[in-house]
Amino acid sequence: MHKKGGKVKQFCISIALSVIFAVGGYAQNTHRLPLPAAKLKEELVYAISPDTVFNAGVLFHADKIAGKETAIIWVHGWSANFYSPGYIMIGRALAERGFISISVNTRMHDLANVQGYKHNRRIRGGGYWGIAADEVKDIAGWIDFAELKGFKHVILVGHSAGWAAVRRYQSEKQDARVIGLVCASGQVSPDTRPIDSSQYIPASRYISGNKPDKLIEDPKRSFPSYISAATYMDIVNTPPEQKDFFGWANPGQAGITKVQCPILVFYATNNDVGNETELKSLQAHIEQHFTNVRLTTAMIKNTDHMYMGASEQVADTLVNWIEGILNRK
Repeated sequence: MHKKGGKVKQFCISIALSVIFAVGGYAQNTHRLPLPAAKLKEELVYAISPDTVFNAGVLFHADKIAGKETAIIWVHGWSANFYSPGYIMIGRALAERGFISISVNTRMHDLANVQGYKHNRRIRGGGYWGIAADEVKDIAGWIDFAELKGFKHVILVGHSAGWAAVRRYQSEKQDARVIGLVCASGQVSPDTRPIDSSQYIPASRYISGNKPDKLIEDPKRSFPSYISAATYMDIVNTPPEQKDFFGWANPGQAGITKVQCPILVFYATNNDVGNETELKSLQAHIEQHFTNVRLTTAMIKNTDHMYMGASEQVADTLVNWIEGILNRK
């Protein structure tokens, strides 16, 4: 359960980003913008994790609040960031429906970033260098930030790899402020990949030699891709209950057994990482093994993994599900 003691002070900077779209030539050439202009106030915000990592995000304000002191926190996927176009459009669509959301960065944003400097050493993050297990700290910082902004409850949305971060946070912390978890095109099947000796052996050698930032090639991808020794070993050491969160192999030790709030899972219909057949299998599995789990599934039509052009669908799916949760409170 959440304890209020020891909360780290949050910092935020209010910037109405919508002003950018109303100055200079932009006002006269809106048809050339990649995204429509913002209609409501948008605020650039920062949160600080318990281990003093600063993360940026954007808070989408709503004129008429429909969420009963509830904020939606949207966590990006691998190599993405809080200002990815699809995320921005979904945040704006939610605001137009009266729900305030925050699209946030964690230390895993982009392929590489510098989190800060400690003990005269540069601390890297991102897909190549970040430690995914530490995202739990970033999410804690964002939930504390939301509480300081006046929100008593939060919905955690994890897009793609962000799903692993939000589910791990809630299964480990069991934070009473979290009233719903959303898997937005994340992996629901177990991670059964065997240890790859071509990565494990050099990674172990670099760790032993105090060179955790040394890169090794990732052979799983069709394009040149790399991962640091520390990042790879973090993946290898992920607890079994997180690798098989829904308990396909071992229901009794699944991470989902520690989550009490409702869960929503959705995929897009166009070449997403999952599909409707997978959702039906998940529903059947949950009904058989986890009678106390409140699972809802949905498909987002005519779009892909990033939901471009389908922000209204995603927002409607989220809003309808969240309203059901709030009506039961």
